[in-house]
Amino acid sequence: MKVSISHQDGMKFEAKTAKSSFVIDCPVITPVEYFLAGIITCSATDIVLIPKNQGKTVTDLVVDGEVVRAEPHPAKFDTLHLTYSFNSDGDDITAGRWVMASLETYCSTINTIRDTTKITYSITHNGNLIKENEEMISGGGSNIDMGEIEACPS
Repeated sequence: MKVSISHQDGMKFEAKTAKSSFVIDCPVITPVEYFLAGIITCSATDIVLIPKNQGKTVTDLVVDGEVVRAEPHPAKFDTLHLTYSFNSDGDDITAGRWVMASLETYCSTINTIRDTTKITYSITHNGNLIKENEEMISGGGSNIDMGEIEACPS
């Protein structure tokens, strides 16, 4: 994977990937906000694709992320709390497993920061709070083989 950033003017930068490009307009959206959005989107794609590969459907998905950053600079992420809210035709246990599969195995961005950031999560599935402030097992990622899933190419 390769990304190229070029200065446009003021505090605007163009990011070019092999497939597309987009403008980063600081401080309208900061690079750290883009970073957090990327982390959240990585997991959100899993929450759509894992069920799809099991013949299930997820609707109304919203994933919120809240970070507390260390002081002083470089102000790394100390904690990240992810709140998943979605409906599906799966049961609550299966919905919880989808989120855990994303967090522990499939989402490369979360697994990139997991050794340095305390990660917690909550899940509301079909209107029911099924997990609240659960702590992700830290460090190293999972060695569980959950099979291949369709994913956004990285």
